[in-house]
Amino acid sequence: MSRPPSAAPPQSDPGLTAVPGLEVGHDTLAERPTGCTVVLARCGAVAGVDVRGGAPGTRETDLLDPSNTVQKVHAVVLTGGSAFGLDAAAGVVRYLEEQGIGFDVGVAKVPIVPAAVLFDLAVGARPDVRPTADSGYRAARAASDRPVAEGNVGAGAGATVGKIAGRARAMKGGLGSASITLPDGLVVAALVAVNAVGDVLDPATGRVIAGVRTEDGRALADARKLLRAGGFEPLARPGENTTIGVVATNAALEKAQARKLAQMSHDGFARAIAPAHTPLDGDTIFVVATGALPGAPDLTKIGALSAEVVAEAVVRAVRAAAGLPGLPAARDLMA
Repeated sequence: MSRPPSAAPPQSDPGLTAVPGLEVGHDTLAERPTGCTVVLARCGAVAGVDVRGGAPGTRETDLLDPSNTVQKVHAVVLTGGSAFGLDAAAGVVRYLEEQGIGFDVGVAKVPIVPAAVLFDLAVGARPDVRPTADSGYRAARAASDRPVAEGNVGAGAGATVGKIAGRARAMKGGLGSASITLPDGLVVAALVAVNAVGDVLDPATGRVIAGVRTEDGRALADARKLLRAGGFEPLARPGENTTIGVVATNAALEKAQARKLAQMSHDGFARAIAPAHTPLDGDTIFVVATGALPGAPDLTKIGALSAEVVAEAVVRAVRAAAGLPGLPAARDLMA
């Protein structure tokens, strides 16, 4: 039997680094596994955020409110390790301070580094292994403008999907990134760590790519069918899920526009994850806008494209993932 086309590893795409001025770095702790992913904007970028899931873990999201003072961020951190993983942001702050990057307050330059976490503590036998400040520092130091590594790396190292019937029937999630560049120079890109309670779908076909498996573990059960059949009680637990991501563009956005773009970007989650935005997930999307492209932005166009690249990044994450013991990946299940 051959592998289904939807399970094939993704082809090359630069991902988030298609936006000039942005760099991405990972630190992966293979001993559990878990890790963190850092998006650096050394020159600063206007940012926004939208939190849709019911169980989020975040840092510095209030600062991104358009009514608040600071206009730009210098990095965004996506990390595993649940709330413990927020420590990774401190390492990124330390790295940026060493580079002389931050919001100038006269006596120092304070790096602005929002972050979001996903729960992966139940993956592997070492819940005490989680991203630390040193992990964040290493990820920031490793950041580059090369094409983004995908799959079991950084924040996607311990990610899983399809937990609606319990972890015993789940599959491996991961990290994915995708981009769109238009002839006029507009770039819209996304980077997503997929750790959803729901299934991951191919939006083009509606077909499940990875998610809850049948009781024998050999095939995909399709969460939508389980829920429609009645009598099915979800077994996933609050706080053990969450899909987190960053959308980036070279358009010149204001903070209010960045927040609206983050809201529109969540449509990508809804297209590629079923169910999404549940009380059991902490789904969060950050937006960073470098402003390098001159002219007034068309937010409707950018928002439509952002939903497209978010959905594509979600799909790429599970296609690039490799299985772990008890957690097969999309590439492991045969048609």
